[in-house]
Amino acid sequence: MKKNKAGRILLEIVMIILSLLFLYPLFLAVNNSFKSFGEVMTDVIALPQKLSFENYAYVWEFINYPKLFINNTIITVLGLVGIILISSIAAYKLARTKTRWSGVIYILCIMPMLIPFQSIMLTVLRVAKDLHLSDSTWGLGLLYWGFGAPLAVFIYHGFVKGIPMEIDESAKIDGASGFRMFFSVIFPLLKSVTATIVIIDVMWIWNDFLLPLLMVNGSPDTKTLTLAAYTFVGQYTSDWQYAMTAMVMAVLPSIIVFIFLQKYIVKGVVAGAVKG
Repeated sequence: MKKNKAGRILLEIVMIILSLLFLYPLFLAVNNSFKSFGEVMTDVIALPQKLSFENYAYVWEFINYPKLFINNTIITVLGLVGIILISSIAAYKLARTKTRWSGVIYILCIMPMLIPFQSIMLTVLRVAKDLHLSDSTWGLGLLYWGFGAPLAVFIYHGFVKGIPMEIDESAKIDGASGFRMFFSVIFPLLKSVTATIVIIDVMWIWNDFLLPLLMVNGSPDTKTLTLAAYTFVGQYTSDWQYAMTAMVMAVLPSIIVFIFLQKYIVKGVVAGAVKG
């Protein structure tokens, strides 16, 4: 008993230290967002001399925060809706179809998770320009369907395999069509795993930098919040206090979503793993 108690205490200490290490960059960003340029350049770690929101007021106006917030919302919502609909339907069909080809198609669907984005980004950019998807928020949202679907299919597939086939058969006996059965019977059962996918993809899409940089960086009307933070850092000038402020304002909405829904992450992932 003493060994188990000592082990738990040691584990808690290690987890607290790791948590502090992960939270430290966020602390630095928030801390320096309240400083002037001189304070930032003098001592990054020190607390601000006074609590002032002048940086936030300036950044709000300079980057047109409400406009960029709407851009982020459109891109994130469009990407989420496509990922959830396409992935859930595909995973359900693949899990319920017991053939050799369904297994092959499933492997092909999840294989893109192993491909680094940097190795295909130039090809993606070229294809997006040919399809007239570049320099538009909706075009960027559509691209996230392809990049987010593999992980979502993997999670949904493992969860659907644990849903009894008798539920499908009962719905068919009652005269439900394929889509009616899925959206009225199966999809509500995927609530916990869908919440997990929503949280993961909101954190990813909302805070993504590289894909928006390639797709919409050329037009001020289609920029995202993370790209706006990057505008304060250049070759000849670096307004670090404004960059930190813009970054805090950019990530804050996704952090709020995570705080309210984080309990579903472990619940959904574990449920999918156990059922699969």
